Amino acid sequence: MVTPNPFSAMFGRSPFQPLLAHIVKTHECADKLLPFFEASLQGDWDEAASIRESITRLEHEADSLKTELRLNLPNTLFLPVSRSDLLDLISVQDKIANKVRDITGIMLGRRMQVPDELAGPMRDYMHTAVSCVAQARQALEELEDLLESGFGRHVSDVMQNLIRELHILEQQADNQQVAIRRQLFELEDRLKPVDVVFLYKIIDWVGELSDRAERVGSRLQILTAR
Repeated sequence: MVTPNPFSAMFGRSPFQPLLAHIVKTHECADKLLPFFEASLQGDWDEAASIRESITRLEHEADSLKTELRLNLPNTLFLPVSRSDLLDLISVQDKIANKVRDITGIMLGRRMQVPDELAGPMRDYMHTAVSCVAQARQALEELEDLLESGFGRHVSDVMQNLIRELHILEQQADNQQVAIRRQLFELEDRLKPVDVVFLYKIIDWVGELSDRAERVGSRLQILTAR
């Protein structure tokens, strides 16, 4: 007896169900960044390591979903959108989880603690980045409704508003990044040069989370425009 492939069955319902399953896992991964950061501020590296293990597990699960999607993606003839667009979208989503893994890996490995002056701004900055990922997830969930309604004008307007809100959040993260980099510049003389280098790297990588989430919205905008 042949066991049916549950992933292939998801495509039978909608080609976007696997993408949605992936962005849900990606969002769960990104959401772990917030308690990880709080643990790092407290110097609780056992708790940080435990959260990092959860992040690694979620990132691996997202990787598995990405691989299954690529292996089971139907022929373009049977898809309502371009196969290459779907593959591009899953790649952009996957890079979000990868970046969360990278951020927490360096912070844990070096036991990095953000200077007190930057703790609040960095917390807000990370919240904005994670909110971008959550907004990307909401936009992809909306795409399901778009397909069911035949891309009706009202639902399309809702979709465009979600993408617009995502763009605003990404711009907010950009502004926060600029402000934090300016603050760090003023603190450089008090810190070890190597710590400064890695702090700038973490700041940039958190910015990449919001940037990649915004790219998910851009890809969805392209899909709904075709």
